[in-house]
Amino acid sequence: MAIELTDSAAKQVSGYLKSQAAAKGLRFGIKNAGCSGFAYTVDMAQEINDDDLVFDSKGVAVIVDKTHLAQIDGTVIDYHSDGFASAFKFKNPNVADECGCGESFSVEES
Repeated sequence: MAIELTDSAAKQVSGYLKSQAAAKGLRFGIKNAGCSGFAYTVDMAQEINDDDLVFDSKGVAVIVDKTHLAQIDGTVIDYHSDGFASAFKFKNPNVADECGCGESFSVEES
């Protein structure tokens, strides 16, 4: 599988990348957080490490640490903007449960 961006997310990330000339792409991953176990991390990648996988989605490099792939493989990243609120949204086929506030998630153990 891979990590994919919707058209809206690709447009938003492309704008960020143009404003940060040194950025190599979008770094997408997870961290231990919240009441359910994991939270997503999204940032501009300044470098590509030996342990990274790089996916091309709509012309944007999406960079993922190999150790995170099992929890996020197949995720579709979208971007929504409604008036004053804008945010990335994630559709992750590996999610078993999400906390009530929507800030963290858990995956089924294999």
